Amino acid sequence: MGYMKRQAIFSCVTCTPDGNAGVCTACSLSCHDGHEIVELWTKRRFLCDCGNSKFGEFSCKLFANKDVENAQNSYNHNFKGLYCTCNRPYPDPDVDEQVEMIQCCICENWFHEEHLGLHSPDEIPRDEEGEPLYEDFICKSCSAACSFLMLYPQTIWAKGEQHDAAANEATSSTSKGKNVLEDVSSAEESRKLEKDHGLYSSPNSNNLIGGSELGSAGKEVVIGESSKVIDSNQCTKNATPSGTCLLGVDVAVVCPVSEIKPFFLSKNWRESLCRCETCVDMYNQRCIGYLLDKEDSIVEYEKTATQKREEKLQQREGDEVNFFNKLGHVEKMEILSGIADFKDEFRSFVENFDSSKPITSDDVLQIFENLRKKRQRLQ
Repeated sequence: MGYMKRQAIFSCVTCTPDGNAGVCTACSLSCHDGHEIVELWTKRRFLCDCGNSKFGEFSCKLFANKDVENAQNSYNHNFKGLYCTCNRPYPDPDVDEQVEMIQCCICENWFHEEHLGLHSPDEIPRDEEGEPLYEDFICKSCSAACSFLMLYPQTIWAKGEQHDAAANEATSSTSKGKNVLEDVSSAEESRKLEKDHGLYSSPNSNNLIGGSELGSAGKEVVIGESSKVIDSNQCTKNATPSGTCLLGVDVAVVCPVSEIKPFFLSKNWRESLCRCETCVDMYNQRCIGYLLDKEDSIVEYEKTATQKREEKLQQREGDEVNFFNKLGHVEKMEILSGIADFKDEFRSFVENFDSSKPITSDDVLQIFENLRKKRQRLQ
């Protein structure tokens, strides 16, 4: 099916100990049964490597005509079974209690909470019961490429202690942001005057902030407090590719200057991203254009998977009901009686079985043998 938007990926350490290949779910079960497999959860735009040049003479049992190499695939140390900045395996054999890990939606690496670059794990937005309040997490390393998010209203940030800290930081950087914009505005006004007198020709009109004329409007944009300028309701409407930029600034010229730290984004935050031509170009240049794709997120992936499971279950139940309804009264009673007998026999087995011992295939066969003998007596 090519480079799928998102799918479950596994790494076979037995076949590729260097961690430079990944296989799909089907191949992990059919081609690598009995091998040492590392579960990587999901990866975006990944094509199964099973049987290609990285596997030597090993051939894929499901699809033999594989490309020699999948150049668009991305690999990291997760494929070796190592995670986080501490480069440790999960589960970690050297610790008594396994600590929860969080996946970055950009690099897709997994991180321990204590290694996120926060002052305390308490800064992670959670509710009173400890459940996460964020939909997506961007690690400290990847947040630099996404610093433009600081220009958006605070509605895109997950509310919690981390959110409050980010708000305080944004407020302290307000004056710095104003100075940056004022300097850029003055420079643009100067170039505009030069252009009006035929003394200047701009090589790139995209460098203009908020259009060809900034004036006082450019000075009103406040980094970290952009909600004063950008209506959060307007953000959710999404500017068309040919529409006006929601930010009103060129992020290639103006970019928030703040401490590099991880980001925790609220539910449906991607819907607030500007989709004007300039911003889309910026996403693509930074190789994060997938943020505009709703189906890219883990939440959407899990939602779609759940819907598919429910549809298959309903279809299966429907087939069973249709089959049952086509039977006569005697056949229906036989089936119901057989189910009741099996429940009774299994309940008796569980009540009398020694829980300290494992259940063997002989035990299971004995259950059905007892049912067979009981039916013979009734006949």
